[in-house]
Amino acid sequence: MAMTTQEIVQKLWNECNVLRDDGVSYQDYITELTYILFLKMVDEADEKLENQIPEKYHWNNLIKHEGRDLMDFYRQMLIDLGNPTIVNNPKINAIYANASTSLDKPKNLDKIVHDIDELDWYEASEEGLGEMYEGLMEKNASEVKSGAGQYFTPRPLINMMVKMTKPELGERMNDPAAGTFGFMVGANQYLRDKYDDYSNLNDD
Repeated sequence: MAMTTQEIVQKLWNECNVLRDDGVSYQDYITELTYILFLKMVDEADEKLENQIPEKYHWNNLIKHEGRDLMDFYRQMLIDLGNPTIVNNPKINAIYANASTSLDKPKNLDKIVHDIDELDWYEASEEGLGEMYEGLMEKNASEVKSGAGQYFTPRPLINMMVKMTKPELGERMNDPAAGTFGFMVGANQYLRDKYDDYSNLNDD
């Protein structure tokens, strides 16, 4: 049976407890997951984007490495993916710009990579992935020690603010303090619920 988004979130978050002995903070853990999950999601759902990543850094090659070899490979991968002379894609370069790992123990990186590989991603649609990332951010915000709560707006509050703002088709929307892009996602869902179809709306 496929795992739900919340089950995946809980599975990934539980690993943070294992990584604390490596001196990894909650924020560092989220950052580390972002680097790794991006490659996994590209492998799962975006062949065009994957083709712009050097083949040796494709997911099926990453998981072949273990231990110290994996750590060395991973560190070099972070550097190369952020280098536009190696990967000519602004989106990928932006994600891995100045990227580095806070992990010191190869066994912990090995655990993250291979546990992610073993998760059942079948039900993780694009919307589900957004919910998954937001779920991880919410757990990070709920940890008093992380101090991230001040930066996280709960989904029910976002939905209420969007409802009160009443966005309309054709209006330009902006969230200058976007973190997980929750307000834009909320506005998009609000309009989808209000109108049967706006897929043909002029982008201008």
